[in-house]
Amino acid sequence: MTATPTAPARWGLTFPLDGIPLAAQRALVESLPDLGFTDLWSMETAGADGFTPLALASVWAPQLRLGTAIVPVHTRGPALLAMQAAALAEAAPGRFQLGIGASSPVIVQDWNAIPFEEPYRRSRDVLRFLRAAFTGQPVTEEFSTFSVRRFRLDRVPAHTPPVLLAALRPGMLKLAAREADGTILNWLAPEDVPKARAVFDAEAGPDHGKEVVARIFVCPTEDAVYARALGRRLIAAYLTVPAYAEFHRWLGRGDALEPLWKNWAAGDRKTAAASVPDEVVDALLVHGSPEYCRERISAYAANGVTVPVPALLPTPDQGASALAAAVKAVSPA
Repeated sequence: MTATPTAPARWGLTFPLDGIPLAAQRALVESLPDLGFTDLWSMETAGADGFTPLALASVWAPQLRLGTAIVPVHTRGPALLAMQAAALAEAAPGRFQLGIGASSPVIVQDWNAIPFEEPYRRSRDVLRFLRAAFTGQPVTEEFSTFSVRRFRLDRVPAHTPPVLLAALRPGMLKLAAREADGTILNWLAPEDVPKARAVFDAEAGPDHGKEVVARIFVCPTEDAVYARALGRRLIAAYLTVPAYAEFHRWLGRGDALEPLWKNWAAGDRKTAAASVPDEVVDALLVHGSPEYCRERISAYAANGVTVPVPALLPTPDQGASALAAAVKAVSPA
């Protein structure tokens, strides 16, 4: 049986917000529970790391649940990743979920000088290592992508953090369903969720109760020209990554996005971005009035996402009042 909740019990926000010093975001975080937010989920690209902002938020708003979406499986050693996750789980007992994923060649190899090799197997091996490490027992094992000798976690959290695996296509979705506590989706429309859930649920089994988290990019403005221009730039940057390109071919957008991929490969990035059709932008980027944004985010939950996590994008308006309005626009209230 496929679980398809009609309303989310949890509603997240991507944290920290861009354009504001991290230390200045305390009042905003403290206000989130009153707006109906239940979760904060970090990300890790070229800004803040995935753990530090959540450590601050664990003190600023102890009502909120916390999660990483995602930290890459290549850029930390297995033991360091286990230690960071355990420390945050100890600081926020029962409120932290660790989201891991393969990330991309740009982040892993170009920026962190680490070979981007065997992403599926590395994700599987890190997931299995974390499961073993969180028990507090010594781990000595030859995994297919790394070896660990005599590692034992000295500070074992009382509440073992659930581990979620980012997934796009069937192979990773099935791995997440079999061995993780849930999955994390990204860059898909509400109408795409049932296809991903069908694969995940079939592998996880009936009534599995596992989380399905989705990061949702939201630009809460009624200036459609502005929002679509921003959306095209983001789509060109993300969906030309091979894993995302294959994901959208699987979802059925191959014909619509072929000009993007062709022009990007030819080095004409301006033409590539301009070729993304309005209907693709409107499917993958939530924009419009606050009421429409909330309705569209809720559609993800109606189609099977258990934790929608809006990621605020900049709007034409500037300043503290505009930011407060944008947060309100993506809140469930």
